[in-house]
Parts: sequence; structure tokens; C-alpha cells
Amino acid sequence: MGRLVADVRGVTEAGYTIQGRTVRLPAVVRDASSGTALYLVSATAAQQLVPPPFQIVEVAPGQAQLVLGFVDYRDNDLGDYYEVMIVFFVRPAGDPAAAEGTFIYKLPVNQSFTCEAGQRIWGFPKTVERIAIDSTGEIVRCRLEMAGEHAFTLSLPRLACDAMPDMEIEMTTYTDHGGPHALAFAQGGATAINPGGAGVQLELGTHPLADELRRLGLPDAPLLLSTWVEHMRGSFGAPRRIEKE
Repeated sequence: MGRLVADVRGVTEAGYTIQGRTVRLPAVVRDASSGTALYLVSATAAQQLVPPPFQIVEVAPGQAQLVLGFVDYRDNDLGDYYEVMIVFFVRPAGDPAAAEGTFIYKLPVNQSFTCEAGQRIWGFPKTVERIAIDSTGEIVRCRLEMAGEHAFTLSLPRLACDAMPDMEIEMTTYTDHGGPHALAFAQGGATAINPGGAGVQLELGTHPLADELRRLGLPDAPLLLSTWVEHMRGSFGAPRRIEKE
């Protein structure tokens, strides 16, 4: 793939200064819970939502994977907040040998500090929105409202995580941060995997984001699986600019 170069914009020896607070990298997540649903969608429709520096990864001819998910961060260098994610799998365009990674299309949060930090440090598409997460019962629900309109509500089973191994995952996340960038992301925690996604429900609302999801074929697109992670931990590394060799 292209050469990776450290991006030091806005950073000092002490770290990044955001709203009077210092953020040092890697930013560490010490405790969170996370739920996701993995769908199979049209690669052509997905490519329309991804910027030109990146190419959608097809898992079958004309088919790509889409992740809808949410996180309840309880102990995190960027604060205690809720987050919703819409994620595709991509690689840098024109570089078929490059590593596959995630590209976050939307990343609503419910607090301003993490929003500004995510935008400035990594180029994450964070916005401050109304998010409600209820994980008190056997079904976990996340409702996202944007600009006063219902975008979607995702419900999935809260499966027992102690029956599954504690998985450690390292991956690459790509961002369009004034040009293509990559960053290392590590995640661990007891994970329950629900093949086929039995019990998952997705209700789409009236916000334009819901219409974008409908154009991808949701809520009726094939649902591959869902996951639930208890006591998630992880870290976000420094952004690195991708330069052509």
C-alpha cells in the first residue's frame, strides 16, 4: 500500500489540546459495552457513500458488508458517552494489495468533547446528536435522533458473554482527514456472537439518514450476525497520512 507518514497537525509534545483538556495517544478505552449488526448490502450503493480515496471491499460479486452499531463508553480517555456507528469495509483505491480496514461513514455521539476530539485528531465524522441506549434487559436498544427526527432504532439480544472467549482484535481504520489516513485500532472484551442475527430488529425513521439506509436495502437486507461485547477495552492510535509510493 502507499507509504504511511505520521500526521502531527495540531499536536504538541504534551498531546492534543481539546476544549482545555489534553488528549494523548493512543487514546485508551478501559470499559464500555458495544452492540453491532452486520448486513450484506449492494457494493455499488455502498461505494456512493464512501469518498474517492477508498474502494469498497466486495465479499461476493456486487456485495459488501455494512455494520450498524452503538457503544456505551463508561471509562474512556475521551469521556463517558454514547456513540452510534455506520461502518463499511474498504481499502485505499487503486491499491489492491493494501490492507482491508474499516471506514466510518457516520459516527454520532452525545457529547461535544469527544465530537471535537474525534474530528480534529482523526477526522472521524462525529456529530452531536440525541442518543438513547437501554441495556438493562435481555434486549438492548439504541435510538438515534438527528436534527429532531428519528433516524433509526436498533434492537439486539443481550447474549451472555461469559460463554465466549475474550477476543483481542487489531484492525486498521481509514479516514478522509484532508486526504486519506490510516490509524491502528485495538479492541478486546468478552464477545457473544449471534450467527444469523436472530432477534435483531431495525426500525428506520424519517431523517434523511434513514432514507440512505433504505437505499442500501435496509431493514430487509440479509443480516449475517449480531454481536454483544461486555466490558470492551481498546485504543486508538495516531493518524498516519497515506502517501503514494
